[in-house]
Amino acid sequence: VCVSSFLPAPTQLSQDQLEAEERLRAQKSYSTALVSSRREPPPYGHRKGWVPRSLEDFGDGGAFPEIHVAQFPLEMGRKRRTNNALAVQVDAEGKIKYDAIARQGQGKDKVVFSKYTDLLPKEVLNQDAPELQKPDEESVQELTEKTRAALDKQVSQKIAAAMPVRAADKQAPAQYIRYTPSQQGVAFNSGAKQRVIRMVEMQKDPMEPPRFKINKKIPRGPPSPPAPVMHSPSRKMTVKEQQEWKIPPCISNWKNAKGYTIPLDKRLAADGRGLQTVHINENFAKLAEALYIADRKAREAVEMRAQVEKKMAQKEKEKKEEKLRELAQMARDRRAGIKSHGDKGGEDGEARERDEIRHDRRKERQHDRNISRAAPDKRSKLQRDQDRDISELIALGVPNPRSASEAQYDQRLFNQSKGMDSGFAGGEDDTYNVYDQPFRGGRDMASNIYRPSKNIEKDAYADDFDTLMQTNRFVPDKEFSGADHGQRREGPVQFEEDPFGLDKFLEEAKQHGGSKRPSTSGRSKDDYHDKKRRKE
Repeated sequence: VCVSSFLPAPTQLSQDQLEAEERLRAQKSYSTALVSSRREPPPYGHRKGWVPRSLEDFGDGGAFPEIHVAQFPLEMGRKRRTNNALAVQVDAEGKIKYDAIARQGQGKDKVVFSKYTDLLPKEVLNQDAPELQKPDEESVQELTEKTRAALDKQVSQKIAAAMPVRAADKQAPAQYIRYTPSQQGVAFNSGAKQRVIRMVEMQKDPMEPPRFKINKKIPRGPPSPPAPVMHSPSRKMTVKEQQEWKIPPCISNWKNAKGYTIPLDKRLAADGRGLQTVHINENFAKLAEALYIADRKAREAVEMRAQVEKKMAQKEKEKKEEKLRELAQMARDRRAGIKSHGDKGGEDGEARERDEIRHDRRKERQHDRNISRAAPDKRSKLQRDQDRDISELIALGVPNPRSASEAQYDQRLFNQSKGMDSGFAGGEDDTYNVYDQPFRGGRDMASNIYRPSKNIEKDAYADDFDTLMQTNRFVPDKEFSGADHGQRREGPVQFEEDPFGLDKFLEEAKQHGGSKRPSTSGRSKDDYHDKKRRKE
């Protein structure tokens, strides 16, 4: 008698027993099948034109070396294709659960609203339901303590991690676990049915460096699910709605890469001008009115200013005419020999001119003193000399401090208003006046022209200079009778002023021509200048 017949059936089968059962089950299915679905590769030598495609073509072996195609037995070497497609899920009523897309990557306990019913408010059937009641004080206090403990733990961990030296972590209390082994018997577990295991946390070295890399970047979790889009039931669209929803294509006013010929009505329709209503701001009218008023005021001001200027010009013209009239009357009175009221103060007029000259010079001196007192370093004499024109430097006899490379011109040569009649006294033929002013008419210049300088001629003539100076080389052989040898002349020949009284005679002739009575008013200004030029 076999001992196994008295023993109960084993609860766990060994590996050999499992393989034997699988083999028997396969034989039964093979024997009951009408057609064998197992495919095997053709034998060696008959594989011409045959290409292994599926896993059954390889059987239990590897690739076939005589077939020169890419072969992946047992899917070895094939790149796995990842697919994010979700399996179709249906609910209890057999409808497809489309909210699986929103739940993808989310936790199973996360609430995701994806139905129309989720938007409807829940009806409160019983107000005394326990889930609708406020928590009592004990539950609130308990939850508060748990929250405070969790926050304290996180804060203490952050602070301890930031500290350079930290104390060892406190060990958790020991845990006792009751363990019942699956294999019972005298040969196992020393004959005991249960064991009590004492679980103690291992002491951790605070100075030990981290064993694992904790700075790896973890992929970000799924975002919050999208808001549900509720679609209304589809309905037919009318022709009017189709025309309203017709959007014209985008037509650019700058680019036309394809080179299409776009009609103007399409371009205007794409521009959208026909859809806009033109509104003119009332400020435009205000601006136009303000501009019109400003223009009218400006015209009035210009017209008034022109009238005022015209009146002022008229007054000036009247004043000039009155003055000319008075001058003509005075000239007629003077020619007639009548002494006017204005001539009684001839000396007073000269005194008044002298006083005006003194006043002008006093003002100039006061101005120079103010400038020198305010900025003495800016208006010094040297700077005034530097600012002078070359003609002024020549007239003042100041040496030229400027560089010789600079072109210098006499400003008196430019902008001369005198023309061909400058030497003809305005067309009067009886006056002979070629020059209007003397050429360097000083006494030093006249003496230097006719007498050489001693310093220059000393080296040329040496000791004979004095002898040459004393020798009378220009002495005539026969002198004129009545010549005066005692007076020595230095300079050019000087003539006496009108020795024959010709000027006086001409003046009396002019006076007699104008009136029978000679005038005693003196010479005219032109005669005075003519005599001055002759003297020079």
